[in-house]
Amino acid sequence: MADGCLLYYITDRTAFAPDEPTRRHCLMEKIAEAARAGVDYIQLREKDLSTRELESLAHEAVGVLNQLRTEKRELKTALLINSRTDIAIATDADGVHLRSDDICASDVRRLWNSCSGDKQGEPLIGVSCHSLAEVVQAHAGGATFAVFAPVFEKKDIPNTQPVGLTQLREACKVKIPVLALGGVTLENARSCLDAGASGIAAIRLFQENDIAEIVHELGPRSR
Repeated sequence: MADGCLLYYITDRTAFAPDEPTRRHCLMEKIAEAARAGVDYIQLREKDLSTRELESLAHEAVGVLNQLRTEKRELKTALLINSRTDIAIATDADGVHLRSDDICASDVRRLWNSCSGDKQGEPLIGVSCHSLAEVVQAHAGGATFAVFAPVFEKKDIPNTQPVGLTQLREACKVKIPVLALGGVTLENARSCLDAGASGIAAIRLFQENDIAEIVHELGPRSR
């Protein structure tokens, strides 16, 4: 795989265990594993949680990453909160991931700067995109990167219509990093990178495997 392949772990704690305390424990362990392995971004996506529960979980995740940064200064893994700019700011996360129908990235930057000042610097902003037009819009709005999905058919949602490699290739022509998401495996990741993707985003690929091995397989990392 190419050098510099960006890796984006999207969390789903519900896949770990039936009870919430074990889920949280396993999720924090996986976040730490991802950071140690050199994953670039982690999206805290736990959409089933209430605002208070998500904020608590985000605080815990930020704490895990901050502790790892004290042990290894060169650690660069960033935490993004799914859709909730307010929680990202309140918990000192590194940024936010926006839905395709969410507010514009430029609005996030204005809110971020007005609420946090220079304390947190500029936010990282990822945007979910399902068409070329949405990637263009994400770029125009000032997003850090776009996540294009679903590239391949997802086993857990078999009737989902994949966008395919041809549309991914067109999306990657926009001057913004585009990460491929949806049914991506080690076996088909190369085709996404060959189509121009700057990296890979996934849930299962990271949660169900040794992340260090995934990072090794997806390319030499300068960590």
